[in-house]
Amino acid sequence: MKNEGRKRIWAEYQKKIADDHFFYVRSCIRQSFFPGSEQFFLNFMRDVLGKDVYENPSHTTCTGIGYHGDIVPFSTIMTVVARHFALMTEAGYKNIAISCVTSFGIYTEIIETWKHFPEELEKTREYLYKATGREFNIPENMAHTSDIIYKFRNEIAEKAKNPLINRQTGDPLRVVEHIGCHYSKMFPKYGVGGAEFPRVLSGMAEAWGGEVIDYPERRHCCGFGFRQYLVQANRGYSISNTVKKFDSMKPFKPDLVLTNCPGCNMFMDKWQYTIREMEGTTYGENGESIPVLTYEELAGLVMGYNPWDLGLQYHMVQSEPLLRKMGVEFDGQDKFKTKDGRQMPVPENLINV
Repeated sequence: MKNEGRKRIWAEYQKKIADDHFFYVRSCIRQSFFPGSEQFFLNFMRDVLGKDVYENPSHTTCTGIGYHGDIVPFSTIMTVVARHFALMTEAGYKNIAISCVTSFGIYTEIIETWKHFPEELEKTREYLYKATGREFNIPENMAHTSDIIYKFRNEIAEKAKNPLINRQTGDPLRVVEHIGCHYSKMFPKYGVGGAEFPRVLSGMAEAWGGEVIDYPERRHCCGFGFRQYLVQANRGYSISNTVKKFDSMKPFKPDLVLTNCPGCNMFMDKWQYTIREMEGTTYGENGESIPVLTYEELAGLVMGYNPWDLGLQYHMVQSEPLLRKMGVEFDGQDKFKTKDGRQMPVPENLINV
């Protein structure tokens, strides 16, 4: 009876994730900093699994950063998102796959607003039609791309060439998973496991052979927080949040940090460099910093993709120590070469090279 009760309770924390036919919307930050992640997602879904994933070149930013920075009014962002839904509707899709956690939070906030305040939905329909002549349907299924990788985590595990096992010791790699605040803290029912028991990243790590590490500040903010960083005078508050989080995880000796938010990934990667330069502090073993990876980058490594095709060289904290632990084969000479073999300038001050 206890097991049945647990299963029933856990079922309440699940969400329906569509199996196929996705209208895909990209992320501003991910396109700029981690383009290999989005390319892996499209390649994996289309070429490996044979799924139908469509993206429209007329898709634009959701303006979420402007909205959370109190620059873009709510009525404006509702109309912008309604246009995205119109592009989806015109293309004949009902399922939407969202690459950005901020966009995911924006979409959920807007859909919940329309449910509780239908007059706002009608106003938005009017604004969009007057501005563009377009009409739209609300998606029947809305998933963050981490939801979709989570859904197919076992298919990735079956194709694993480099599971999350330390090749030298045989022990599982120690994974810190960090869930973006806008994924399930705002509207818990939209995230796998809700805000209390989010499984979207830990489920991946465990399926691929890793050990998920619990620590006191596991659900603490990465330090981004929009206004905490966008307003220059607040950046000390931003970095202090990151310091608190890394101080808390350091004693547990993680091998990597896994994120599902592009902002979290960027800040937990780049702030480590900043903290090292400011104070000489590092958080990994042997004076190293901790690699911070997106879920697509980690999935690609597990499946045997070339780390430079995944774009790991564009992180501030470099991944070679992790690659060696996993037994990933790589050629350091190719790290900063273009596809046609030209050598790019090598960045200065990279960490863990």
